[in-house]
Amino acid sequence: MALQTYTTTNFALQKGGSFPEVTLAYSTLGSLSPRRDNVVLLPTWFSGDHAMCEAALTGPDRTLDPGKYFIIIPNLIGGGVSTSPSNAIASHSRGRFPRVTLSDNVRLQHMMLESLGIEHLKLVAGWSMGGCQAFQWASQYPAMMDAVVPMCCSARTASFNQVFLVSLRRAIESDPTFASGFYEAPPIAGLKTFAGIYAGWGFSEPFYRTEGYRAFGAKTAEQFVEYFWEPAFIHHDANNLLSLLWTWMNGDVSDTPAYGGDFAKALGAIKAKTIILPGQTDSYFPPVDSRHEASLIPGAVCREVPSIWGHMCVWNPDDREHFDAALSEALAG
Repeated sequence: MALQTYTTTNFALQKGGSFPEVTLAYSTLGSLSPRRDNVVLLPTWFSGDHAMCEAALTGPDRTLDPGKYFIIIPNLIGGGVSTSPSNAIASHSRGRFPRVTLSDNVRLQHMMLESLGIEHLKLVAGWSMGGCQAFQWASQYPAMMDAVVPMCCSARTASFNQVFLVSLRRAIESDPTFASGFYEAPPIAGLKTFAGIYAGWGFSEPFYRTEGYRAFGAKTAEQFVEYFWEPAFIHHDANNLLSLLWTWMNGDVSDTPAYGGDFAKALGAIKAKTIILPGQTDSYFPPVDSRHEASLIPGAVCREVPSIWGHMCVWNPDDREHFDAALSEALAG
């Protein structure tokens, strides 16, 4: 895995403001074919980075095999690897970081691809916020890819999902240490509360009812929060998490000048072969929303992943076959 960067200046943002300089950090796996026709774009997700994305979805024994495809994994703005509150210049750092949309991320990724001389993508795929970007790509640049596979995600963040995100935001902001984003020490209490809220949504009710957490070494649900979820979040910069939360909450493929808020028009413009994979017990992105989205995309299909791992099913070894099968079908053309 080679980590590379693309930097541009005076990058205007969709919701106002700009970055005097913004850097997109991305990793690449495999080799670009002489015809440049084997490129797969695999954007990262909330609180994840290129290394996690590689571990979850790629490998020599997986459909996304670096031996066959040139896989590009761009890190989200705000996630701590690309330009983020934790590493931006002083005028844009910490609580001063501007609002960044999925459209902004995709436009910067498009500029990066242009710098590499890549004009077409074989596939855009992603899980969670990575999948939200896949939807964004397919509607924002509909002629640029052959296929798109959004996994456990949505083309527009639903109200029920937004309520969850509000609770996460308030968990951090209510910690006095947070100091409106200008903290001197990490707001650990807020981050632990954040993790506890996340725990109830990341996996499903059947997962907890059947004590699936025992596979992670926890004897109780509370231990699972302490052993799994707290370590997953307390090492993150709080401002980075809040930046990504805003991006997630405001996800909407139709919120662009081209579509003017017309959701059906935005999805109807998608030309790529589309296979949508919701998790059957996913609380963030329930299958009912995915089925509706598929009905608005020409030729799209929606296939539920029958897993009790909820949103986290992409990490379950027993569920990998569902994701790999859909990716193989999409790549088959």
